[in-house]
Amino acid sequence: MKKLDKARELVPSLQIFQCDLSKSPERKRFTNWIEENYPQCNILINNAAVVHVLNFFSAPDILSKGELEIQTNYLAPVELTKLFFPLLNHKEKQSKIIFITTGLVYVPNVIYPFYCSAKAALHSFVQILRSHIKDYPIDICEVLMPPVDTPFHQGNPPKRAITPRKAVDEMLNKLEKGEKEIKVGITKLLYLISRISPSFAFKIVNTM
Repeated sequence: MKKLDKARELVPSLQIFQCDLSKSPERKRFTNWIEENYPQCNILINNAAVVHVLNFFSAPDILSKGELEIQTNYLAPVELTKLFFPLLNHKEKQSKIIFITTGLVYVPNVIYPFYCSAKAALHSFVQILRSHIKDYPIDICEVLMPPVDTPFHQGNPPKRAITPRKAVDEMLNKLEKGEKEIKVGITKLLYLISRISPSFAFKIVNTM
């Protein structure tokens, strides 16, 4: 809650709601709050994520950590998309659902076994969702982020990490242009290399 309060200090008009998106009842509680207080809502940004740096065979409590990541990184955005659908499904709203994923959906980093797997599954889900929702007035967008210098990296961001400002500016610019699959920063290059030489791309990601 401290982080939310700090955010509201920076932006006094910000409305905050604390919940644990790794739990299905909390997702429903959040959706109900939005429906009751903001029925005009026309956008859902699925951005929440959690990550553990670990080795699958040696890390303690590996399966419970994996379950937390799968719930937060994959099932939460899937369920929220379903829960928000009745609220967003109105022609006059020009609704949009945005999924924040990562360039690692193309090439996984071995220190993030569950994070990469969940985001790759979400990337696949987004592509399927576009087909299922084509007859509804809702745009589906995916933003594939490169390394960004945020607390996600616990004070040790990769050398190629970009600033949050740069990441957001590029994302907003491409959203305004109507792009549906937005590859931010170095993600564009990673995608191309992964198509030409998957093994080389894997080596690059895992030696950075």
